Amino acid sequence: MIDGVAADRQGPLPFTVLTGFLGAGKTTLLNRLLKDPAWAGSLVLVNEIGEIGLDHLLMEPVEGGIFALAGGCLCCSVRTDLTEALADIARRRAEGSLPQFQRVVLETSGLADPIPVLHALLADPALMNQYALDGVVTVVDAATGLITLDDHEEARRQVAIADRIVLTKTDMAEPDALRAIRARLSALAPGATVLDTRAGEAVPSTLLHLGPFLAGGKIDAVTDWLAAERVGAASATRHDTAIASATIWSDASMPPSALPLFAELLRATHGSRILRLKGLVRMADDPERPVVMHGVRHLFHPPRRLPAWPDDDHRTRIVVVAEGLDPAILARLYDACAGVVAPDQPDRAALLDNPLAPRRSGLLAG
Repeated sequence: MIDGVAADRQGPLPFTVLTGFLGAGKTTLLNRLLKDPAWAGSLVLVNEIGEIGLDHLLMEPVEGGIFALAGGCLCCSVRTDLTEALADIARRRAEGSLPQFQRVVLETSGLADPIPVLHALLADPALMNQYALDGVVTVVDAATGLITLDDHEEARRQVAIADRIVLTKTDMAEPDALRAIRARLSALAPGATVLDTRAGEAVPSTLLHLGPFLAGGKIDAVTDWLAAERVGAASATRHDTAIASATIWSDASMPPSALPLFAELLRATHGSRILRLKGLVRMADDPERPVVMHGVRHLFHPPRRLPAWPDDDHRTRIVVVAEGLDPAILARLYDACAGVVAPDQPDRAALLDNPLAPRRSGLLAG
């Protein structure tokens, strides 16, 4: 029981963990899966790092619903944020204040170490009475995956614990790079099935009913990580402290002709340090229809117009997760491209020449 709530008569609810590093394509994959009848009745939990979340706003409505967990890295507060959220959801479902959803899907933050998440589900008797871990699906970006695996322990752990690996953006990777990333994935997760989204292999049915999580079929390090978590030996800080998140806010509308310049400036000057950039941009030509921005390192995807704002806040908001980057520079670049001029900088060209000049956009650092 969880706080006096009995388990569902049909048994514990299947629980799928969807993980993968920043920018790998988790939300895009999840949006596609939730359109399939096999995934009907799913309740989705979205965890993001940063002061505000955008992923849950960019997801299409689902029958079960979408819950945005508190901002921040889930793995750093898993025993409170996740367990409390799951207990509350189970209680509300039993009381009838939530729909009778048939499964739960957790999309973790791209920086999350998945080991504490798995341990919380596998070691808590109350949670095990309500939820049954039904597989770990890890999304890997073929275009930037090798450097990500080289640089980030979290990414290697996300792959190593996977039951299924979904390889995205294979059309953006050279043949040699694609062979190299597949070899690396095979070494890290020899028992996992690798599915190529571009080849149509990651169909919804292949990512369901994966069975209980078994560490025995994975590399030895997985057992060691779980054991360390069990005795509390794992560090409280699960990711590189040089990685920080920040949110740019702005009332200024971006001219359509200036948006490519903004993306190019970010890519050219800071691309190697940007682990993830995601934003909703207010556009000058049609302020009621924002543009979605996505970027990972030097790779920025073509901007996409939404038919309307996903919530009542119509300001530009851009979430950046970066290594050793002063986020104020990004806010000033946005102002420069949007035509916001500080009193001591008379024109846009001056601001572009001096990205450290005073700015107008708001900034929240995390």
